[in-house]
Amino acid sequence: MNNRKLTLTALFIALNVVLSTVIVIPIGPIKAAPVQHFINVLSAVLLGPWFGLAQAFLSSTIRVLLGTGTPFAFPGSMIGVLLASLFYYVNRHLFVAAIGEVIGTGIIGSLVCIPLAWLLHLEGFLIKPLMAAFIVSSMLGAVVSYALLIVLKRRGLLSKIQKYTKHKSK
Repeated sequence: MNNRKLTLTALFIALNVVLSTVIVIPIGPIKAAPVQHFINVLSAVLLGPWFGLAQAFLSSTIRVLLGTGTPFAFPGSMIGVLLASLFYYVNRHLFVAAIGEVIGTGIIGSLVCIPLAWLLHLEGFLIKPLMAAFIVSSMLGAVVSYALLIVLKRRGLLSKIQKYTKHKSK
């Protein structure tokens, strides 16, 4: 187990849970959280798919337990971070990671929410408003994280952070 990645994952979970209580966009049964998408892109680039999935799952679980998230947080965040990670690790471009988050959450995650809505007995559940909410939320978070990652890259800090998380700690 890489203790550095584990520590950064825990930090991302804490940031996500705290900031998602402040920055939330309520849209019907959805509580859109651009912070989740911001953290997802950072996780994709700095941690990879498995730690990213753990971050998304645990962040969503805590947010649902605290009432700052809904069960719709699970498919959106988890598919988003997985696709962002896979896109990034194939292409090694920060922009592609942000696009992966938007496609994974905004399109695929929102479609996966349809059966979830049926299981939760949400009558009159409409996919178009859900998809629009997911796309807007994921785009906001992805744009902010992309900007931060570009700044880190230009200052030479991104490669240092990535090297730091790749080495096994003793």
